[in-house]
Order: sequence, then C-alpha cells, then structure tokens
Amino acid sequence: MDYVSALVPPVVMAVFFVSVIVIIVKSQGGPNKTKEDDAVDAAIARAESAKQTARPENV
Repeated sequence: MDYVSALVPPVVMAVFFVSVIVIIVKSQGGPNKTKEDDAVDAAIARAESAKQTARPENV
C-alpha cells in the first residue's frame, strides 16, 4: 500500500495541471477575445501617450 500513497500526490497534481491547461486553452478566443484585445490595446495606447508626454520628441 505504500506505493499507492506515493503515487497519489503526483497523480493529483498531474490532473490539476492538465485541467488548468485545458481551461486556459478553452478560454482563448471566442466572445472574450475582442474584449481582451481591446483592453490590451487601450493599455498600450495609454502607455505610449504617457511616454510621449513625459519626453517630448522635438527636443
């Protein structure tokens, strides 16, 4: 029975890891993709505008 107790934790962790990967892959794309892309584009635009106001390029 020692081999069963030695194998249970790795098996549980493997199942958990595979389920996390499956959830991540399934959540990519679909109706949430445009919302996530818009949020990333807005964050990039804010970062670029902050960089331009902090350091004018005509100097």
